[in-house]
Amino acid sequence: MTANPTISEVLASYLADEKARLAANTYGLYAEVIELLQHSLNGYAANSLDKDEYELWEELFNADGDRHREFCEIFGPEHILPHMGEFLSYFMVCKVMAGQDLLRASGTVTKKLTKWLADKGYATAEEIDDAMERGADAARDLPRAEKLGALLYEFTSSKYSPNDTDIEDRFEIKRVEPGKVWLEGFDDGRLLGPITLPAQATKLCRVGWTIFGAVRETGKKWVLVEAWKVYP
Repeated sequence: MTANPTISEVLASYLADEKARLAANTYGLYAEVIELLQHSLNGYAANSLDKDEYELWEELFNADGDRHREFCEIFGPEHILPHMGEFLSYFMVCKVMAGQDLLRASGTVTKKLTKWLADKGYATAEEIDDAMERGADAARDLPRAEKLGALLYEFTSSKYSPNDTDIEDRFEIKRVEPGKVWLEGFDDGRLLGPITLPAQATKLCRVGWTIFGAVRETGKKWVLVEAWKVYP
């Protein structure tokens, strides 16, 4: 009923190969990223299964005792690369309290893992190209987004106090100029701005990135009053 090999077995084999060539500290980062990837797969990858696969997952995941299985103990490596987008753009940003070294390593490790899966024949050419691109983007953008989030949090927490008129949403950055951004709310699609921010922050902003936070209308102006998270 389970794959042969399973995701858990494949990732353990990958780490064994990396351990043979990496320094201990570097290997520790690789192992941490792979552990987080398994947590992400176990927690969220079942949402993308087809009907028959989901029924199998549900049966084994809800089983008692020795029959209980997690996602990575049921399915094979073909499920790894399709999950990379959610792992890098959601799980690592929203579910993990990660510093810049770990965020940067997540992109590097997923690129290395992708090449290894390709060498082992576990992935298609299209999946490999997409995952390699995501890994390169993540290695560059995730530390930058984490730094931007910290700057915006410091800026807003020292400047504003929340009130009932604030609009809490996730906002897409639609336009960036030095010291100013324009945001579009996910709920109503309105373009809000210009919103004044420190120039140091707008240097890090990228069109298309998302800010989880709150904005407020003050007179004829919009201001960012809270910033909880930024992700590419």
